[in-house]
Formats: sequence, structure tokens, C-alpha cells
Amino acid sequence: MDEPDYTMAEIAVLVGRDPGMATRFLRIVNSPLNRRVHKIETVSHAVSMLGMGQIHDIVLSASVGLAFEGIQMKLMNMNKFWQRSFYCAMMAKQLALECGNMESDKLFVNGLLHDIGHLFMYLSIPKESQQAILNARKQDRPLYQVERELLGFDYAKLGGYVMGQWDLPQSLRTITCFHPEPARTHQFALETAVLHLSSLLVISDLEKRSFGKGSFTVDPTVWTTTRLTEEQCLNLRQITADQFGEVTNSLFL
Repeated sequence: MDEPDYTMAEIAVLVGRDPGMATRFLRIVNSPLNRRVHKIETVSHAVSMLGMGQIHDIVLSASVGLAFEGIQMKLMNMNKFWQRSFYCAMMAKQLALECGNMESDKLFVNGLLHDIGHLFMYLSIPKESQQAILNARKQDRPLYQVERELLGFDYAKLGGYVMGQWDLPQSLRTITCFHPEPARTHQFALETAVLHLSSLLVISDLEKRSFGKGSFTVDPTVWTTTRLTEEQCLNLRQITADQFGEVTNSLFL
């Protein structure tokens, strides 16, 4: 895709050589999220329907997922981890569209990968990571704050660092790194604020907690940056939750 003279046909051939990737493309293009009347049955057709931006994001996300495939972790269910990440990705895209003139597809990738730091933590220091989760819940405090006190770093900073090691785009690294504290960055401020909201909306929903309170308190600067209201966010969460329910079976079974 970096080559100036690439063709869609060449990309379709490359995707088609990987059965797992080809299956992923066909499942995504035919998922209820895309609401297509007729089923797409060939990789070449799927590639032409998705476009370059989505192709890049699917391959990137799939590559990250494959890096952890087959890893057994006692602390977490990998399928549920990716479902939660996908929910956050859908939420970020919905909020981005509501804010206007934002590249919502890029925010989708940010939502999908924002929690990647936790995968490394759960793999390498599972007991310490579990203790941080328990302390945060008991104290009703944001997890990243407790992680810093207990471990000396947090999942978001680790995620941004890993993305740097993988030579991923600066925007992806910055937004991931600062989304728990969006007021601390002047780069990609709107995107970071959107991801901040997305993560709080999704986790508070899944944990049946109150959005905007306790450990799910929104950074005050976010409302000014996004020009969204709490009521808008909750309404959009309901819409996104309904959409997520429609697509989760087709993408995660």
C-alpha cells in the first residue's frame, strides 16, 4: 500500500493468499454493520467495497490480534477483550461522526487498539495487574492512577510505547497514550477527547456503573473540546450498544 503504483487487484491477491485474512474481510464486509442487501462472496469484491482506508485498518488490527493468538491468560478472556475493544471502536466512530469533520474510521482503529497495553501487562505481570484492578474497584478510582502508584506506569503509556516500537503512526500513539488524561496533550486533542469519552462510556456500560461519576468521571476539558453533552453521549451509547449487539455474533463467534 506504500508503493505509488499499487493496484486494488494486487491487494486482493495478497489478501486472498491468507485464508484467515480473507475470511476476516468477508465477515466484515457482510456484517450487519455494513447493512448490505446482497452478500459479498469474493475477496476482490470485498476489497473494492471497503476501500483503502478500511483495508489498512483491518490488516493493522488483524496483525495486532494475531500477535496474541493462542496465548492462554488466566486473568482474562481474549475473545471478551476484543469484543470490548470492538465496542469501544464503534463508540469512538459514533462520537467522531457526532463531532463532525473528523476521520471517524481512524478513531475506530484508536478505539480498537486503545487497551493494547493491558495485553502485555496481563501476559507478563498478571498478579500485579489483577491487584491494580481490585484496588481501583475498591477505591472507585481510575485504573490508570492505581496502576501508576502500584507499578510505576499505566496501560495507556505502555500501549503508546509499544505502538512506537511497532512504528505505528504518531497520531495513534499519542491518542492512546493520553486518552485517560486528555487535557495533558495539545496534539490530536479532539481525537484524544473522543477516545476518553468512548472508553468511559463502554466500560461503565459493561460494568453496570454510572457514567460521569466516581472512576468514570469525565475530564472537564473534554466537554469544551468536543462540544458534546452528557445526554448526547448516553443517547449515542444506546445506539452503539444496539449496533454492537447486531454485529457481535457475526464477528466473534
